[in-house]
Amino acid sequence: MFRIVKKESLNPTVTRMVVEAPLVAKKAQAGQFIILRVHEDGERIPLTVADYDREKGTITIIFQIVGRTTMLLNQLEEGDAILDFVGPLGRPSEVEGLKKVCVIGGGVGCAIAYPTAKALHENGAEVTVITGFRNKDLVILEEEFDAVSEHRYLVSDDGSTGVKGLVTNVLEELIEKGEQFDEVIAIGPLPMMKFVCLLTKKYGIKTIVSMNPIMIDGTGMCGCCRLSVGGEMKFACVDGPEFDGHLVDFDQAMKRQQQYKTEEGRAMLAALEGDTHHGGCGQCN
Repeated sequence: MFRIVKKESLNPTVTRMVVEAPLVAKKAQAGQFIILRVHEDGERIPLTVADYDREKGTITIIFQIVGRTTMLLNQLEEGDAILDFVGPLGRPSEVEGLKKVCVIGGGVGCAIAYPTAKALHENGAEVTVITGFRNKDLVILEEEFDAVSEHRYLVSDDGSTGVKGLVTNVLEELIEKGEQFDEVIAIGPLPMMKFVCLLTKKYGIKTIVSMNPIMIDGTGMCGCCRLSVGGEMKFACVDGPEFDGHLVDFDQAMKRQQQYKTEEGRAMLAALEGDTHHGGCGQCN
């Protein structure tokens, strides 16, 4: 059992938890993830390591409440325990040798972008951060990003905070002003990462993306996170989750991401209302 030592709400749908997991904390690195199971009958889900403290033996996870398991996880409080908490898994972020990097986070993807930005900063790189959210109520990790970056830009869809527009608008403006990045790292919704990669390809800037959004099982057994990278089949969980964004087939990945929405919706309804939905009407197919 893995005790929750701290829990806080970052916005109405995103929660941060600090969990006692000394063996995981001992080996964890930026870019890796854990797999947890809330209770005996629960499903396994992968969540990115948002931070770690080797001395205290803790791992920080940040998750969005989007389905049954994250809803059940969010019902746990400080002092409660998670049944299974396994990791670290996946390949860590490659930060060695980079001098000037732009890290872009979109929505809850900022929880994945933060540990990479922190690792780059601790490794001596000059870090520029661009974060994008739908509105001011969804903004997370502002202070954390400020502590690990030399420059930070905030963007919102509706202009309620920061600059109104898209993260790609800010990135292109910086490039046009003469900023020369060794690498761009983009983490967030698949469409956002796709358009960041289209932009950076035009300027010849290497771009890394995290394909964490399509992971399910986390061990390579289910095959649900298959994706095409440079024409080769890869698994996000065992070969990644980070890949060269210019080689990723985002259109295929976005189609794959849609496959399990119906099942997840039914599971969420069952958790909220009981076993009342059997699919007979056909309206949720």
